[in-house]
Amino acid sequence: MRGTVYVYRRAHFSASHRLFDPNLNDDQNQVIFGACSNPNGHGHNYHIEVCIAGLPDPNTGFVIDLKKVKQIMHDRFLHKVDHKNLNVDVDFMSGINPTTENIAIAAWNQIASYISEGKLYSVRIYETENNFAEYRGEAS
Repeated sequence: MRGTVYVYRRAHFSASHRLFDPNLNDDQNQVIFGACSNPNGHGHNYHIEVCIAGLPDPNTGFVIDLKKVKQIMHDRFLHKVDHKNLNVDVDFMSGINPTTENIAIAAWNQIASYISEGKLYSVRIYETENNFAEYRGEAS
């Protein structure tokens, strides 16, 4: 009996952002978000990791061809965020505080409907080597 297999694709992007609540003044934002609320923003070298879950195709052995996942990630997410200011330049982040958690949710929303084999299981965004957020879609 064959069980579910989880396949992963990882990619890199660089982007800047500012964490802040527009309903608060700069001092209040500084208390909540610290240096991440610098009015001029700051940048990160992010990594995104996408996981697809499914059963391997009996003919190809693939859950999904990872070249296809690479293309989807590039077309639907990476080229829209790489070397961009997430607060200003990225339409799907408009009005959303670009925390690592919210970037993971946004990436999921950009990618999920384009996965045609298997099922998107999770999206991880690594803001640093030690800090990351994982999103697995809406609870059922």
